[in-house]
Amino acid sequence: MIGCRSRSWRSRLSMIVWVGLALEGRSAGVAYADAPAGSSSKEAGKHFQRGVTLYTEADYRAALVEFRRAYEIAPNPAVLYNIGETYYQLQNYAAALSTLNRYLAESEATAPHRREVEQTIETLQARVGKIAISTNVPACEVAIDDEPAGKTPLAEPALVSIGHRKITVACEGRPPETRFVDVAAGDTVPLSLSLGAPGDTARPLSSPRMDGEHGAGTGLITAGWIATGVLGAGTATVGVLAILASRDLKNARGTFGVSHADLASKSSRVTTLSAVADVLGVAAVVTGGVTLTLWWQRSHSHEVRVALAPNGIQFAGTFK
Repeated sequence: MIGCRSRSWRSRLSMIVWVGLALEGRSAGVAYADAPAGSSSKEAGKHFQRGVTLYTEADYRAALVEFRRAYEIAPNPAVLYNIGETYYQLQNYAAALSTLNRYLAESEATAPHRREVEQTIETLQARVGKIAISTNVPACEVAIDDEPAGKTPLAEPALVSIGHRKITVACEGRPPETRFVDVAAGDTVPLSLSLGAPGDTARPLSSPRMDGEHGAGTGLITAGWIATGVLGAGTATVGVLAILASRDLKNARGTFGVSHADLASKSSRVTTLSAVADVLGVAAVVTGGVTLTLWWQRSHSHEVRVALAPNGIQFAGTFK
């Protein structure tokens, strides 16, 4: 942590010196010293100065935007140094390495910070890896961590920072493909992506027709469970009444002076209630069985047919 902080302050002080030199135009190796006088040069200087201010405030992402804009307006190796240092602070080691290599290539041998940059590059070499990206179709846009990285086929494996990287490949008229890969220092990770045919889109989870069928099936199953519950409750209620009536008939038979007509009436009541309880019980079992089968069929996508037979319920279908 201390090392990182000391590096940060060293970079900030260096950048302030660069700004002063840039504004005074003291050296050809310093930002904008060789840029032609005019509004574009002044505009680039404003972006550069704003970038330095944001960098000293540790707003590195905003500083990077300003430095890159300054370089677009008036390219100069001095700005590449600042861009590379900002990438380093953002822990985008691959971009920092590429940018600082450009700085060495474009700056003079006597340019300030050259030795420092060489040492930084040695450090960055141990913080990057590569991903060899291939696709089944050409001319697809490649993005690494949502940053454009070129079109397929890439001339060489893409340089990336070590860690967990997001790779997205998009080709016009085809659904994009995204993969995540882990890259260690010095690794070259192969990654092959296959894009769908032109016009392919993600298949919807269900079509309107399927939704309608699903809704109808769900309603039928719900109604079946309700009917089973009602029939079951009716079976229990009538069964209790039949038991009470049977006890009443038994007590009447043991009572002296009860008429034959009274006994016949009580006996008929017991028979009727028992028959009703049996019918309701069978209906509850049948309804429950059919409903359970429909539920199982919908839940497991099995083809099951249900039929009533003289001796009960028949099931036919394929179970896996």
